[in-house]
Amino acid sequence: MRRLTEFDELADPTFSAAVIEWQQQHGRHALPWQNTTDAYRIWLSEIMLQQTQVAAVLTYYARFLERFPTLESLAAAPSEDVMALWSGLGYYTRARNLHACARRVVAEYGGAFPSEPALLADLPGIGRSTAAAISAFSSGTRAAILDGNVKRVFARVFGVDQYPGIKPVEDALWRRADALLPHTGIERYTQGLMDLGATLCTRSSPDCPRCPLQQRCVAFATGRTAELPVRKPKKTNPEKRAAMLVVIDCGQVLLEQRADSGIWGGLLSLPEVDGHGAFDDAMPDALGAAGRFGVVEEVQALLPLVHVFTHYKLHIHPHRIVLEQRGEAEAGYVWWDLNDIGNAPLPAPVKKLLLQLAAPSLFTAGG
Repeated sequence: MRRLTEFDELADPTFSAAVIEWQQQHGRHALPWQNTTDAYRIWLSEIMLQQTQVAAVLTYYARFLERFPTLESLAAAPSEDVMALWSGLGYYTRARNLHACARRVVAEYGGAFPSEPALLADLPGIGRSTAAAISAFSSGTRAAILDGNVKRVFARVFGVDQYPGIKPVEDALWRRADALLPHTGIERYTQGLMDLGATLCTRSSPDCPRCPLQQRCVAFATGRTAELPVRKPKKTNPEKRAAMLVVIDCGQVLLEQRADSGIWGGLLSLPEVDGHGAFDDAMPDALGAAGRFGVVEEVQALLPLVHVFTHYKLHIHPHRIVLEQRGEAEAGYVWWDLNDIGNAPLPAPVKKLLLQLAAPSLFTAGG
């Protein structure tokens, strides 16, 4: 007699059957990246959907396909064009990895994504779960996903009492995800898990009465849907401050090319003076830094703004600086027309600030 393994104990064909049946009747079927086996379109959507809601992705997805209809066109594009289109979607490492991935697939696979999840996961920006989703939707590969939505569904249905982000718990969830895979209908099952987490088993106010897994859900049976999944232990995020220089001359603003790595990597941004607690304190340094770019006519401290990242909060103290005479731009800096600032590859808070300042009434004839 064959000895039962953990895989056998976790397997449950009725689970996948319930998900598939629900997806057929109630799941999402009209998203622009559905109803296709085109790995390029599927990959693009999966990368954009990482840590981003569908509603925010729709416009960017359409714009990317209009500008880059094929993988080859994306791979051949200048990096600044890719970053400019991504501007505002956040998590800019995704855009850099997207471009690098496109170039690798063209160079190593002749422009066709490999179907094997392990090969996909070796490409920039594609992790294990994303690789499985791309492979399942484009090639019908029987591979398990485990993104944030699926972790939430599993944590509630199976009553997982530990934070699912720690490795031992995550490893156990992967084993369960593998064991629950159906032998047929992998595309609809994979989409069904995504749909459940996104539309019913949401982080707050889950719609349990409509859930096909309600009868087997430990969290529902024990009244713990608000407690599960266990939240990540809280820690106080650090706060950082930076004075940003809005150097203006003849209807143009001075922008600095940021390094490829780090926050806002690869984007243009405003020159910075770091580490000041209040914009009044930063004025002398701001004036001195601006003097590198020409003769300063006027300095005005603008209202500060706050931008919250995943791991810290940034307090931005902008200074509007008008030049009497422009100096020669240093390497790594570029003058950009304010009336075209909406097309610049800028971080969202910087673009918002400059769009507000671009109103003609705010500038003098010389500025």
